[in-house]
Amino acid sequence: MVTSNDVLSDLAAEGEAIDGLVAAITPEQWQTPTPAEGWTVAHQIAHLTATFRMAALAAGDPAAFTAMTSRLSPDFDANVVSAMAPFLALPPDGLLAQFRQARAAAQGALAAVPEGQAVPWLVRPLPAPVLAAAGMMELFGHGQDVADALGVRREYTDRIGHLAFFAVRTWDFGYLARQLPVPDVAFRFELTAPSGTVWRFGPDDAEQSVTGPAVDFCLLVTRRRNRADLALKAVGEDAEQWLDLAQAYRGPAGPGRRPGQFAAA
Repeated sequence: MVTSNDVLSDLAAEGEAIDGLVAAITPEQWQTPTPAEGWTVAHQIAHLTATFRMAALAAGDPAAFTAMTSRLSPDFDANVVSAMAPFLALPPDGLLAQFRQARAAAQGALAAVPEGQAVPWLVRPLPAPVLAAAGMMELFGHGQDVADALGVRREYTDRIGHLAFFAVRTWDFGYLARQLPVPDVAFRFELTAPSGTVWRFGPDDAEQSVTGPAVDFCLLVTRRRNRADLALKAVGEDAEQWLDLAQAYRGPAGPGRRPGQFAAA
């Protein structure tokens, strides 16, 4: 599903969509609390800016990226706070300008990576298209927080297919984040895209499966909705447990969202 040209153009389009959520809001709205405790709209955009800056460095100067990550604290949350700090110090127009610049730099650097060459990253090296898919995950999750904070109903597109692909690839992250053993099992995923297309991942003969709307799947793996509010179905004990643990990022799981916290997406 993920090809270089498709994911990079979709990454640009998704970035523009998030940009559009904040481009015209007031300085006061930048300080609106989001569903992530302690994070305002400005925090969400600052985090995305820092993440895209790191992606640009990883793709454009792998040695500098490796040197930078070697200096990171073992405290994940402290690293996040430190990375956001210089951007949070900016006024809204300065932060928005940095967000745009970081996205453009990351997209350009990823596009320049030779096909098949891995890019160093925080957990393990990734092909450039897969790192771009990780960027789609970041934009989707933090963009959802911004939309929820501002009371905007998002229009989802089949661009989320890249996030679905990435979440299937990293299906074990939920276990690893909680220091739980990863079951020796393969799931079949069948997800219905916003267009109605059905995306299928995993072995055809898998005994355990996860099915449902791709939007709900993406909301689940970014932990922006509680599984109780989503139309996802699991077959099999491990798959059922996975719906409670699923996340497409390696950091701490966090509290997630409460059942019934939001109206249907």
